[in-house]
Amino acid sequence: MIIKNPKFEISCVSPKQYPTSNLPEIVLVGKSNVGKSSFINTMINRKKLARTSSEPGKTRQLNFYNIDNKFYFVDLPGYGYSKMSKKQQEQVGKFTESYLLKRKQIALIIFLVDIRHKPTENDKIMYNYVISSKLPFIILANKADKIAITKVNEAKNAIQNELNPIGDAICLPFSSERKIYIDDVWNEIKKEIMEI
Repeated sequence: MIIKNPKFEISCVSPKQYPTSNLPEIVLVGKSNVGKSSFINTMINRKKLARTSSEPGKTRQLNFYNIDNKFYFVDLPGYGYSKMSKKQQEQVGKFTESYLLKRKQIALIIFLVDIRHKPTENDKIMYNYVISSKLPFIILANKADKIAITKVNEAKNAIQNELNPIGDAICLPFSSERKIYIDDVWNEIKKEIMEI
């Protein structure tokens, strides 16, 4: 997929700030520092459109990235970051939940987890939340470059068995560093956004 003119459009904390173009939205959820911003940069083949940070908890708003006026990547704040104050966590939780429950333009949720670790309790809570939304979603086992390539399938399957033991959800490995598995993810996005 060739992306010609991606751009950061807006950071939001309330529905009145959301874009009004009605483009489909591909939503990224996952714990802090799981690699959502790096995922966006890799998918659109840009180095710094989405700001990355080694410090977790940097994203505290909904960030909308307009991809060639065809769809948005929407980067949601990560969860499980303890240094945010309780009040901040509650505020972020409220507008994130409101967005996921009420936004009609959501076409696909991409749920990122770290391939190196067993899903956390917070991951399981978010997974159940994603399931209950009844929206299309895929699980992305991110940071696949951090383990031996021969172990990737086994690690991905372990995550799927932990989160989705009945196996009815698509679970794919991903690596921003190695830029592998990108086509697999684009194929899943295209299924939900036919006009791409």
